[in-house]
Amino acid sequence: MPRRDHSEGAAKGPSQRQLRVGETIRHALAELLVRGEIHDDTIASHVITVTEVRMSPDLKLATAYIMPLGGADLKPVLAALDRNRKYIRSVVAHAVNLKFAPDIRFREDETFEEAMRIERLLHSPKVRQDLEKADEADDNRNE
Repeated sequence: MPRRDHSEGAAKGPSQRQLRVGETIRHALAELLVRGEIHDDTIASHVITVTEVRMSPDLKLATAYIMPLGGADLKPVLAALDRNRKYIRSVVAHAVNLKFAPDIRFREDETFEEAMRIERLLHSPKVRQDLEKADEADDNRNE
């Protein structure tokens, strides 16, 4: 039987089980936040989006990426979620049927900022100038 090279596993993405459990935990967190079961003024006063939950390979650590609506008050919201982490973990543990309740970390979702950065780049004068040159070159070839 051929031996499996463990260095290959490091290059692979998450397993189907990690993805499935992460999505289940994301839904449980979202429901918890929508229902307003966390009694914290900071959390109650914000609409919080859970964009993704990534699981560790052993499913004992969940990293939840969150963003308050409009990106306002991110640091206080993260601090409030960290303060209530034990309660959140217990509620999620009951909602998700796993052998161990995963520890949950809350992190800022930076994909929105990255998307805005790319958008600004695409609309920058340098890129617009390059696109106009490309359009002119296409027009000259078609004539």
